[in-house]
Amino acid sequence: MDIGNYYSSPVQKMHGKFKVLLIIIVIFCGINIETAQASPNLTKYNTSRSNEYVVQRNETPTSELFHWEDYSVLATMLLVSCGIGVFYGFCGEKQTSGDDFLLGGSAMGTFPMALSLAASFITAIELLGNPAEMYMAGAQFWMICVSFVLVVPIASQLYLPVFMRLRLTSCYEYLEIRFCKSMRVYASSLYMLQMVLYTAVAVYAPALALSDVTGLNTYLAVSLVYVVCIFYASQGGMKAVIMTDSFQSAVLLGSLATVLIMGAGKVGGLDAVWDYARATDRLHFFDMNPDPTVRHSFWSVVVGGTMYWLSMFCANQASVQKYLSVERIAQARVALWVSACGLVAVYSVNFVTGAVLAAHYADCDPIKAGVINASDRLLPLYVVRELGASRGVPGFFVAGIFAASLGTVASALNSLAAIACQDLFTGLLGITLPENKGATIAKWVCLACGALSFGLVFVVERLGPVLQLAVSFNGMAGGVSLGLFSLGMLFPWTNAKGAVAGGVFGLVVVVAAGGGAQLAQLPAPRLPASTAACVAAYNLTNHMTMNPTENHGESVFWLFRVSYLWYSGLGCAATLLAGLVTSVLTGVTDLAHVPIDLISPPVISFLNSLPTKLKKALRVPTRFGSERRRSSSVRPPSVADDKDTRRRRRLSELAGGVFYSDTPLTRGLDNPALGLDPEKPPPDDCVHHTFTLDPAASHCPQTSTC
Repeated sequence: MDIGNYYSSPVQKMHGKFKVLLIIIVIFCGINIETAQASPNLTKYNTSRSNEYVVQRNETPTSELFHWEDYSVLATMLLVSCGIGVFYGFCGEKQTSGDDFLLGGSAMGTFPMALSLAASFITAIELLGNPAEMYMAGAQFWMICVSFVLVVPIASQLYLPVFMRLRLTSCYEYLEIRFCKSMRVYASSLYMLQMVLYTAVAVYAPALALSDVTGLNTYLAVSLVYVVCIFYASQGGMKAVIMTDSFQSAVLLGSLATVLIMGAGKVGGLDAVWDYARATDRLHFFDMNPDPTVRHSFWSVVVGGTMYWLSMFCANQASVQKYLSVERIAQARVALWVSACGLVAVYSVNFVTGAVLAAHYADCDPIKAGVINASDRLLPLYVVRELGASRGVPGFFVAGIFAASLGTVASALNSLAAIACQDLFTGLLGITLPENKGATIAKWVCLACGALSFGLVFVVERLGPVLQLAVSFNGMAGGVSLGLFSLGMLFPWTNAKGAVAGGVFGLVVVVAAGGGAQLAQLPAPRLPASTAACVAAYNLTNHMTMNPTENHGESVFWLFRVSYLWYSGLGCAATLLAGLVTSVLTGVTDLAHVPIDLISPPVISFLNSLPTKLKKALRVPTRFGSERRRSSSVRPPSVADDKDTRRRRRLSELAGGVFYSDTPLTRGLDNPALGLDPEKPPPDDCVHHTFTLDPAASHCPQTSTC
């Protein structure tokens, strides 16, 4: 064999792909520069006489707003992101199996994983929407930071141990083990639909906002984000996603800090900012109105927000996949706290920046003046107009927005690839993917998922307010998924019929609420704004003025007026209610027949602490769980076990779990998680367990089926 040719082949492939991507980025920047030089207007305005002066005032060529230094900063960020993907795809340790590609071999560091976890939650929508929320309505929504703190202990104690013990590449495989295959396919399909549409929103909406005030071509910007993201996510897998997210987090934080520091200096410092925010009633954090139709109150933000973020941390494939990228549960718990602190920091900087915008535009609101037509354009407008004199700052800001979009899409694509490989190919179609081809197949699936999301990116153009829509998308599906996982982990009596009923009923309720709200299109309240210091002609643009006190929603059905922040809680509660009631009516599951690793450890401890009489009433075994806690050493790794299986066995034991391979996990009585010796005959009653999926495996009646 020619050793030189052997090693040069992958290098040549790497250089070829990287050159193509470099050419695309250069073309993007060149086209935008030419477009900027040829385009006299930033946005499309009404050509009526009332807006004539506004158009003239904004006829600043975008070449004077976005310079070559700005394009250089943006291109550098994109090239570094691609370079990380190239390194892990071609130069690092070779990825052969599916777990190598999808989980990074479960060998990632704690801090990079924590940064990646936070970056996947910090979308460009939040970066543009949160300052606008502070500007328009005040700081009530900042109380969502309390939710970040509340979510971590709940997630790390109730849900995380189950995921870390089972070590399932797709978290929705749990639903098949606990209930039936139908629930696995249902939840994974719901997640795929949710994430494909959500990534489209997360990329298109900020690109549109940036194009309106910077002159960047919307379609080229969207295309570039997808091309770059698909490239490094499909080539480098989870390792590239996590390390790129770490770099992009630094870019994101740096851009936010730069805008805040420069902006605060222009309005007289943070003291002046706080004084103005206090004087205009923007520093209200405790609106204790219990009405669920109030858009942002203490209860909707803290309680509803906690339910939303629980669904993101505990019932979201992208999050669970990153937990499994580290070895130990202690690492995942530390990463949860680090990511929560990062989210609090980013949201806080965002809201202070919104206060800076309010102070700057105190006497000339650009929305009422007709300069922009949506609140998510405020921050880009301010950066380009007021900070654009500092060459490179607008480019740094746009790079931060792009970094947030890249982080969101990359995590989504990696998780979609895992869902497609594990739940659709293996779970639904029964196709066994060869271990040595797992990484290659996952790469192509990742590429296909990215193309599908890109194809749907323009569907979101006609949907409602950006910030509210983003949370609504995840809230509707996430709440139902959280309810299903809660039924399985927290309520061991639930049977498969209850899970089916709960999943369907929860989705119907939350889709009715969200769909009705979209059709009703109720106006969002806002604080008073002034145009007193605007040019006289600005005040003629009355078509943009909103009355914050006017209420058009009294005649709308109350469910359609429920705050979007309650969608996750509503979906979860409806799923739990229907699931538990149906389980009681159809016959609850015998707790002795539920594998111990499928139940949350605090629930086991709580049930064991109950008085004996109450245990009998609830049909809880005397020593619940202890009689089935056995070491997996009774089934040592065999030659037939592949690399991923051996790795899962070892890591499951580190988390205190009982390992069981994928094949006997859902069938037969040889599952070590049951504490049954495969060499002994089954119990006399021959009762099948709730997770048994193959009716043909025995002639015994099943206690629960889908």
